[in-house]
Amino acid sequence: MLIVNERLRIPLREIHFQFARSSGPGGQNVNKVSSKAVLRWNMAASPSAPEDVKARLRALHPRRVTREGHVVIASSRFRDQGRNVADCLEKLRAALAAAADPPRPRRPTRPTRGSQEKRLHDKRARSDRKRSRGKVNPD
Repeated sequence: MLIVNERLRIPLREIHFQFARSSGPGGQNVNKVSSKAVLRWNMAASPSAPEDVKARLRALHPRRVTREGHVVIASSRFRDQGRNVADCLEKLRAALAAAADPPRPRRPTRPTRGSQEKRLHDKRARSDRKRSRGKVNPD
């Protein structure tokens, strides 16, 4: 069970892993061990996540969500499968945690009187400075 918060839990039976050979340096170990982990979670068909969380996850991570609604996360940070699987699960948990809390609505504010007066004062000063740069009168 992947526990994101108190109301969002994803059963591990919904998550599937594939393994492949990692890229990059590592000598002969890279050529013979499939340590890269690729997590696939069918978010569209999952009853575990609410629709609003799914929509926010799709908006926050468009490159990780396919057109069919599958979340794909890969990890080849470590040299063994177990830690890469744990890293994939942690990445999924972090993405779901970011999508789980709804954004706070913006409450419009008004500028203070002091900030308005300061802006107008600065504007007048800048105008006077630019006006004084004009051509000099010979008389």
